[in-house]
Amino acid sequence: MTNNDSRVLRAELLSFDADPGDDDTPAPGSVRHHPDGAVWIENGRIRAVDDYAALAPELPPGIEVVDHRGKLISPGFIDSHVHYVQLEIIASYGRQLLDWLNDYTFPEELRFADPDHAAALSEAFLDELLRVGTTTAQVFCSSHPTSVDAFFAASHRRGLCMLAGKVLMDRHAPEGLTDDVVGGIRDSERLISDWHGKGRLGYSLTPRFAPTSTRAQLDATGALLRNDESLWLQTHLAENTGELDWVAELFPGSRDYLEVYERSGLVGPRSTFAHGIHLDQEMRGRLAERGANLAFCPSSNLFLGSGLFDRQAARQMGLNVTYASDVGGGTDLSGLATLKAAYQVGQLRGQPLTAWQGLYGLTLGNARALSLDDRIGRLAPGMDADLVVLDPAATPLLARRTARSRSLAETLFALMMMGDDRSVAETWAGGRLQHQHD
Repeated sequence: MTNNDSRVLRAELLSFDADPGDDDTPAPGSVRHHPDGAVWIENGRIRAVDDYAALAPELPPGIEVVDHRGKLISPGFIDSHVHYVQLEIIASYGRQLLDWLNDYTFPEELRFADPDHAAALSEAFLDELLRVGTTTAQVFCSSHPTSVDAFFAASHRRGLCMLAGKVLMDRHAPEGLTDDVVGGIRDSERLISDWHGKGRLGYSLTPRFAPTSTRAQLDATGALLRNDESLWLQTHLAENTGELDWVAELFPGSRDYLEVYERSGLVGPRSTFAHGIHLDQEMRGRLAERGANLAFCPSSNLFLGSGLFDRQAARQMGLNVTYASDVGGGTDLSGLATLKAAYQVGQLRGQPLTAWQGLYGLTLGNARALSLDDRIGRLAPGMDADLVVLDPAATPLLARRTARSRSLAETLFALMMMGDDRSVAETWAGGRLQHQHD
C-alpha cells in the first residue's frame, strides 16, 4: 500500500473537538460522533469525515470502501512517555524505582550500544505499539546515539509520527551508559540535524532525571532548548519519595525538585515531566504557568509502588495531564490498559475517570499537550490519517458486556476496562494500514 492510495473507512466514528470535562455527560460541542460514518483518506491525510449517507454521493466511482460497521474508529492513540529500550524488562519483579533502575534498567540499556540490537528492538517495539493502536509516542532511547538512529530509522520507514531523544546522563550510572556535557550535547545536535523534522519525526531533548545529570549538563540542555523552540523536552519529576530525598541532597541550592529544572530553563510549553506524583499545588501552578505537562503513568506508579497521582489537583491548577505507559516500569503498552489503571488510581483517590475524559486524553488531549494537535488527535479534514479501529465485540466476554450497553458511554467504558490488543482490529498511520488483528 502506498500513501497515494485513496479509500474510505466506514464505521461508527468518535472524535473530540474539545475537553469533555469530568462530568458523566460531556461538555456541549466536545464530542463528534457518527453512528454510521465515513473517513475518506487520501495521500496520507484525511480528506473528509461525515455520515456515510452524506459523504457517499461525493465519492468517486470505484473508490475502495472498507466496511467496518459494528466497529468504532477513533484517532490513533498517543503515548506521552515510554522507554522503548526497556521493552524486554517489562514485568521484572519486585523493586521500587531506584533499585529497579540499578538492578534491571541500566544493565538492559547497556545492550543498546550494539546497532543490530537497537534495530531489532526498535522494530519489535513499533510492532507492539501498533498492535495496541498507538500511532504516536514520545520515546526515551538509551544514552547511545545508535539507539536513537535505529528508532528514528524504523519509525521513518513506517511513516510514523514519533518524538524521541538520546538520554543525557553524565553521572550516577554505569560507565557504559554515561556521557559527558560536551559529548552529550554534540551527539544530541547531530541527531537533531539528522532526524528532527524529517518526515513525521521530532526530537525530544532527554535528560534522564536530575540525579543522573550535573548542573552543567542540565544548563547545556536548557541552552539547546532555548536556541530551537521547535524541540521538545522530556524527563522525570517527583516519581518516588526516595528520589525526592536524593535530589535534595544533590541540589541543596534549589528549594524543591522542580526548581532544579527551572534554573536550567527546562520548563516550557513543549516539556513533559513524567509522573509528578509528589508535588504540592504551588509546584503544579508553576508548571501550569509555563504550559508544561505531566505524564500520568498509572500502571507504572502502581507496579513500582510510587504513589497515587492526583489528577484533579493538577486539573484544578490548569495543568496539562497526559496519559502514558512508561514501559518497562509500566505493565502494558496498551492505551486502554493505561486508562484502566488510571480509573483504578482515580477510584482510590475519589476521582473516577470517565470514558469521555480517558479517550479524549489518549487522543486530542495528549496531542494538544505535546503541541501536535495541528496534525494528529482528531478525525477532521486535513489531519494526518492516524486511526484505530476498535472492536467492541473482540472477545466473548466483552461482546456480552457491550451487547448490554445502553449508551455509547457504556460501550466506551467497557472497552476502557476490558479492552486489549484483541480489541484493536486495525491500526492506520499516515494513511497506511500498519496493523491488522488476525
